Amino acid sequence: MLRHLMALFVIALLALPGIASAQDVRPPENAANVDTPRASTGGAQTLQDVLRRQQGLEVDDSFRRNNIGGDAGTAPGLGPLGGTSDAEQWRALRYNEADVRVTTLNPTGKVLVQDGGMWWLNVRRGPLLTYGGWLLLGTLAILAVFFLLRGRVRVEDGMSGRTVTRFKAIERFAHWMLAGSFILLAITGLLSLFGRKVLIPTFGHDFNSVLLTGTKYIHDNVSWAFMIALVMVFVMWVWHNLPDRTDLTWFRYGGGIIGKKHPPAKKFNAGQKLIFWSVIVLGASVSASGLSLLFPFDLPLFGHTFALLNDSGLPQAVGFGTLPVNLAPQEEMQYAQLWHAIIAFVMMAIIFGHIYIGTLGMEGAYDAMGSGEVDVNWAEQHHSIWLEKVKEDELRRPAE
Repeated sequence: MLRHLMALFVIALLALPGIASAQDVRPPENAANVDTPRASTGGAQTLQDVLRRQQGLEVDDSFRRNNIGGDAGTAPGLGPLGGTSDAEQWRALRYNEADVRVTTLNPTGKVLVQDGGMWWLNVRRGPLLTYGGWLLLGTLAILAVFFLLRGRVRVEDGMSGRTVTRFKAIERFAHWMLAGSFILLAITGLLSLFGRKVLIPTFGHDFNSVLLTGTKYIHDNVSWAFMIALVMVFVMWVWHNLPDRTDLTWFRYGGGIIGKKHPPAKKFNAGQKLIFWSVIVLGASVSASGLSLLFPFDLPLFGHTFALLNDSGLPQAVGFGTLPVNLAPQEEMQYAQLWHAIIAFVMMAIIFGHIYIGTLGMEGAYDAMGSGEVDVNWAEQHHSIWLEKVKEDELRRPAE
């Protein structure tokens, strides 16, 4: 009999946790309906919030945005807790509602946490690297195939041994300062962009850290040489690169590069004019975005640009809706960095073509920027109108 009572007692003890659990999960009669928003999470975000955020849909975050602290409370035996908890303080910082003081006089410097940059990070890690890398590799592949099919453009009558001055020293200085600074900017920019994906897995974090510290210093300072040279090149050559009727003839015959006939041209032919204006326009754009990155608090670029575009109605017409105009400095930098990189990729692809024509693709072309002197037969074949003008000036000079 005693054994039976003890067995029943043990069974009752084992059943108590299950009974307590069953009672715990049952809401009291006065509990809020679990179907109401966030009732089942105690006011925190729900599964529906997470799913909407993953789909890129708008999420009502007022339950966190407005929960940034209140009156100080007192815990038994522990004294005052203060006006806010750590979680509330971080929410206030995240939504730019915290009462903070910063050293900068610019009010936008108080934006300490900006959490809207995940789209930028995803674009930078994904499409920017993928499409930018394929653009450069594809350009090199096209140039290699073209060289195999066309070969080098030769001077048909051979070199005469007589030369004519094509570019003065100051012109060559501006060109090489522009070219040299651009190459350094391109290399350091690519290292910064591909470092995390390529350098870290291969060489490790320490190597990547030291390398990118140096590349950032080079990139930020060499940019000034690029901008100065860009202005010099524009001032010296803009009048020679204005379009005229000879450009139509040059395009008709493929510039003598695709076909065998070499059309007449002035100091710069139509192909060189395209390179010139591409470098000037894209170089000015990449310089503006670079300055915005260097001085994000003083030179915001995209907020004003988006406002002008919204006023024009163009974004709405193509389906982008109204573009954001009230951008924090961090958001300005995100837009500026993407634009800076995209324009730089396009410029690099164009410069690949320019380097190809000036070195491997055309005999005698490098001499124009190497020594500044070109062979007369080369000038006659590629820039006959310019050569005639040079000869006329030389004949006129003794009479003066």
